[in-house]
Amino acid sequence: MPCATWAPPCPWTRPTSTASPRPSRTSARATPRAALAELPELRAVAKEFGDRDRLWELVEALDGLPRGVAMHPCGVLLSDASLLARTPVVPTSGEGLPMSQFDKEDVEDLGLLKLDVLGVRMQSAMAHAVTEVERATGERVDLDAVEPGDPATYRLIQSTETLGCFQIESPGQRDLVGRLQPSTFHDLVVDISLFRPGPVAADMVRPFIEARHGRAPVRYPHPDLAEPLKETYGVVVFHEQIIHIVDIMTGCGRDEADRVRRGLSDPESQGRIRFWFAQHAAAKGYDTETIARAWEIVEAFGSYGFCKAHAVAFAVPTYQSAWLKAHHPAAFYAGLLTHDPGMYPKRLLLADARRRGVPILPLDVNRSAVAHRIELVSDNSGSRDVWGLRLALSDVHGISEAEAARIADGQPYASLVDFWERARPSKPVAQRLAQVGALDAFGANRRDLQLH
Repeated sequence: MPCATWAPPCPWTRPTSTASPRPSRTSARATPRAALAELPELRAVAKEFGDRDRLWELVEALDGLPRGVAMHPCGVLLSDASLLARTPVVPTSGEGLPMSQFDKEDVEDLGLLKLDVLGVRMQSAMAHAVTEVERATGERVDLDAVEPGDPATYRLIQSTETLGCFQIESPGQRDLVGRLQPSTFHDLVVDISLFRPGPVAADMVRPFIEARHGRAPVRYPHPDLAEPLKETYGVVVFHEQIIHIVDIMTGCGRDEADRVRRGLSDPESQGRIRFWFAQHAAAKGYDTETIARAWEIVEAFGSYGFCKAHAVAFAVPTYQSAWLKAHHPAAFYAGLLTHDPGMYPKRLLLADARRRGVPILPLDVNRSAVAHRIELVSDNSGSRDVWGLRLALSDVHGISEAEAARIADGQPYASLVDFWERARPSKPVAQRLAQVGALDAFGANRRDLQLH
């Protein structure tokens, strides 16, 4: 069942103690009467209505209430058949599915299980690449069974030539993998986790890289914290490490430590949590300097990082996409261009493919498919065959799915007349096909083709 999301969302976080009251929805911003007193543009309103206390009491009671309800884009509630008896529901717009009216905080307070089921287009891109390899070569690639420590894959990642690779293609990530030089799967997990606001704000990236390459000694805020931090050279990278640190230094237990971690995202809760942390850590015998340093790390990291399981789940397609780029580059680019999962325009991906030696084969109504595909061609020297990337009919501006399918299904065509009569493209599409050279196989120059 989909989960609701309110607009505006409720600006409160789970308190560190279940006995603490829920903060007011309006506590984090000015009240309407305060705004009347402070904002010049509201002074005329204040003069007209400023003495009507009952009116402003009603306004303040309404301020901050949800303006509407919408479906959480990927939140799904899991339960047994009794779920409908335990949550109010409304139909979703369009599909009419039953949607819980509880938001994510309500769901947690009630003990229901909510999953965020995310769609990742890179999975479709990799599936297309694997299908192309099997279609063209007969080789069936099982990405879940590829060699885990493949040298060619890690050489590609270390070179920062990672355009199109899941999670490591942005300029910032390419800079990070260049400095980190990942050589194991654990390194990829750490890399993905380091590239988050929490570790960056806590200045965790530089110390980790320095310690990993042996340019600086491994340091721990306190010897007691060596166990949770030893796998990351004394640097906090994962949510679990924050939970472990809070648990060790306060003795509160892992469940309460996780509530503390989540409460750090609320500025109003941080002061209360800081006092609680310092009080309990001092009671456990930690000195003021250690407490201050540990709190600095915990506060800066906050809730803006990854749990390790999340990072591992992201590192798997990261490695698989890099493996495809290293071993089946033409198919890799075919998948990227067909499903467009990344952050770069297609012209940059094509430039990257050319730079890495993948021939780009032009549109051809006798050879192009609806989607991008791979094709065996001779390299520039003519001494060996390489896999090239044949551009897709679906990339022609204005072409419909039906037109692209008719053209592909009718291949090959003997002449322009044959193509016109059997493929039945619209006149604008036929003109564009002539302009980009997709009709060059019929012999005439492109101007004459357009005139015909």
